[in-house]
Amino acid sequence: MDDTAPPLAAAITTAPPLACETRNLRKIFGSTKAVERLDLRIPRGMLYGFLGPNGAGKTTSLRMIAGLLKPDLGDIFIQGVSLRADPTAAKQPLAYVPDDPVLYGKLRPLEHLEFVAALWNLPAGTAQPRAEELLRTLGLWEKRDDYIESFSRGMKQKMALAAALIHAPTVMLLDEPLTGLDAASARLVKDLLNDFVHRGGTVILTTHILDVAERMAERIGIIHAGRLAAEGTLAELRERAGRTGGTLEDVFLQVTADIPAPPPLTA
Repeated sequence: MDDTAPPLAAAITTAPPLACETRNLRKIFGSTKAVERLDLRIPRGMLYGFLGPNGAGKTTSLRMIAGLLKPDLGDIFIQGVSLRADPTAAKQPLAYVPDDPVLYGKLRPLEHLEFVAALWNLPAGTAQPRAEELLRTLGLWEKRDDYIESFSRGMKQKMALAAALIHAPTVMLLDEPLTGLDAASARLVKDLLNDFVHRGGTVILTTHILDVAERMAERIGIIHAGRLAAEGTLAELRERAGRTGGTLEDVFLQVTADIPAPPPLTA
């Protein structure tokens, strides 16, 4: 792991043009094709909205990209490095925040961040100031002496985001990151993500709050029944769906209604 990662405020080091690429990705659970032939090409410096109905394959896809779930077919490249060929190097730039993050409730915020930093081999001299900066940025500094188990759902969500950022990643995978956040906290997280992208980072974000994706995402992929049903800018998606003046919600409903779910696999 890199023990000389830049501080939060620094510009992110230039990376290859594609931050994340999936090729022919497939995952099957029993008789269900959770993900089928998924091809994504996501440039660096972009917030990519990865949308779909419940059970469409979003979380399964993110878990494969994060290296937590092995695909049945295909490969994933993070900044040009194959996850299959060199998983350690491919995962190094990544941060993943699941929709229900696991935190160590018996630790205080600084303790938790310093523990995560140690897993990334960050020296204390780097980890401690970065942890303090993240807690201040995310509005958790006043809670630094409280145990995480006492935190609300929204505070835990922000704590998980802080832990994801401690090693200064360049590619973030976020599964419903705004769940449980009040309006002020949601705005704070959105501003942080916009700044991360502005500095050259890449965010792949799933959300059911379509107006958030409409405002923040430069490019959007809609997955349905395990397949990429549509992909492009909002303007391109509108044109494809015949909804020139429509909202992302209009386009989303049109696209997912047009593609029937495949039949289950048979033995």
